[in-house]
Formats: sequence, C-alpha cells, structure tokens
Amino acid sequence: MAGFSMRPCGDFRTTYRQDTRIFDTTYVRNAAILGIVAVALIPFVLDGYYVNLFIQISYFAIAALGLNILVGFTGQISLGHAAFFGFGAFASAWINNMTGIPVLLSIPLAGLMTAAVGMLFGLPAARIKGLYLAIATLAAQFILEDFFARADWFTGGSYGAAANPINVFGYEILDDFSFFYVALFFLVVMYLLGTNLMRTRDGRAFVAVRDHYLSAEIMGINLTKYRLMSFAISSFYAGVGGAMYGHYLGFVSAEGFTILLSIQFLGMIIIGGLGSVKGTLMGTVFMVLLPEVMESGVSALSIFEWANSTAVTDGLAYIKEMAIGLAIILFLIFEPDGLAHRWKQIRAYWKLYPFSY
Repeated sequence: MAGFSMRPCGDFRTTYRQDTRIFDTTYVRNAAILGIVAVALIPFVLDGYYVNLFIQISYFAIAALGLNILVGFTGQISLGHAAFFGFGAFASAWINNMTGIPVLLSIPLAGLMTAAVGMLFGLPAARIKGLYLAIATLAAQFILEDFFARADWFTGGSYGAAANPINVFGYEILDDFSFFYVALFFLVVMYLLGTNLMRTRDGRAFVAVRDHYLSAEIMGINLTKYRLMSFAISSFYAGVGGAMYGHYLGFVSAEGFTILLSIQFLGMIIIGGLGSVKGTLMGTVFMVLLPEVMESGVSALSIFEWANSTAVTDGLAYIKEMAIGLAIILFLIFEPDGLAHRWKQIRAYWKLYPFSY
C-alpha cells in the first residue's frame, strides 16, 4: 500500500509530461508556495537563533543534495564531499577578492570551478566502483586538505581567507536577517534545479546506472560520461553551498573541512533517504537540529544536583558528541530508507491524499 500513488479521484494522466511533473497535485503545488511564503516570514516572528539555524540548514542542504545526486541517484560513493564544500568557499572568496566580481556572481562561478575540480578527481573514479571508489574519493579529501594548507595565493594558507559580504544593488548584507533571504533564494533555486534534473533524460540515466550498470550500458548509456557528470553536478552543488557558507561567516579556514564533515554529509542523506530530494532536506534539518536538541537536553538536566558532578558532566558531553554517529547507526538498522520512506508510510496509512508529494 505504501508504494501506491495516491491521487484525488478523477486525476488522470494522459501524457508522460503530466506523469513526471514536480508536484503531484495542484493542491501540493499551492501548499508548497504557501510554505515558502510562511518560511519567508520567519525573521518577523522568530528571533535570530532560529534564523541562524535556517541559514545553516540552507547551505548544508544544498551541498547534501549534490552528494545525494552522486550517491543516492547514481549509486557512486564519495568520502571527500567536505573538501569540495571547502573549495567552493575558498574559490568564491578568491574570485571576489582578485577580480572584484560581485559576490552574487562569484557564488555560482565558484560552483563551476568546484565542478571542474570534481571532474578532475572523477576521471579515475568514473572507471572504478565499490571500495576502490571510496578510497579514491577519500584521497581527494586529503589532497584538497593539503592544498588548502599550502596554497597561500588561493586560500591564505594557515591564516585563512576573508570572504566579503554579499552586496545587492549597493546594499551590503551584514546581518542574519538579510542573509536569510539570500539563503532561501539559493535553497529554492537549487532544489528546483535538482528536482528538474531527475525528470530529464540525464536524471533517468543516473538512476539506470545506479540500479544496474550492465543493463544501462546495454541500453546505450555511456557509463563513464554519466558517472563523470554526476561527480561534476555533485561538486557544483557542494561549491555553491560552500560559497554561501564562506560569505555568511565572512572568513574561511581550512580547519573546517575535514573528513568528519564529509561523514556528516553522508549522515544527512542516509537519515533523509538515499535517492530522495525532499529526503535530503529532511535529513539536513535532522542533522542540524540534533546537536541543538541534545544541548537543550543536557542543559535541562543541570537543574539536578547529581547532574553537576564532574563524571556526569563529562559523560553528558560525550553523549552529545556521539549523538550524530548513534543516529546514523540507528537509522541504518531500523530505517535504512530514511525519513522520506517513513513519510510515505505515514501518508499511506493515514490516507493523506492532499499531501501526496
């Protein structure tokens, strides 16, 4: 039952275009528009803490969607996504500082530069799979980390690089409330592009390569081409997300783009659901809010006298740090298809036909 398509009575599809549209029903399309409008009102009804969380969700969700296109839709693997995320941050700051190109243009240009670097590392990776591919992408992580530390002309070396604020028609975006709308714009645009990509011939080729690469090759799909393309698109998304991250903080340092961040990106798409665009966003929200929820829980326990002892305090801090890894393990065991699959089951059980997207 969970796999059935739930549509209102009388909703007939007579063309392939109608069957592959983004929103399954008109109601869902209108609800999505109203949802975006509601999110746009967040700065007016919530304080800066929640605005900051949304901005974090935005740039991490963009980068995570790129990883899901590579891993979830194409069936490849990458353990170096954080390095491409960092390259995008450095590239955008470098483009803006060296050429004077406005930040709003340097962000997509940094995505293109990162896509080129992703294709460079994807050339050998496009012909291997499994453990060998994982090792190749892990090598990319450490190669780029070393590049960040040594390329003073590009990254500032150990000193880092300054990233100028976004300037829109002479107005500099210096506060979280203004940057919120920039983040919302990029989030909506990049997710619409990702959703549309999966509706195209290239998107269907990605899924065919993932499901059975031999059958895809027999059907005439060039495996090397589409694997390389998926690396480029994944890196482009990582670059755009990283560029937003850099200009939001105003400073980029190599220490923030380690293998641990790459694992967090993998956790986002595993928890949200591999091969699901909306699942990527759900997983990112989960991963960003989990440390905040754990922090609130640990703070709530401090009202008890026994919770203020050194042993308990150290233990609670450790539990807070291990929460992300524990969440990934539990999802792999009990919900391997992620939050997106759970939402489908909830829809099917409660017959939530209007929410069929």
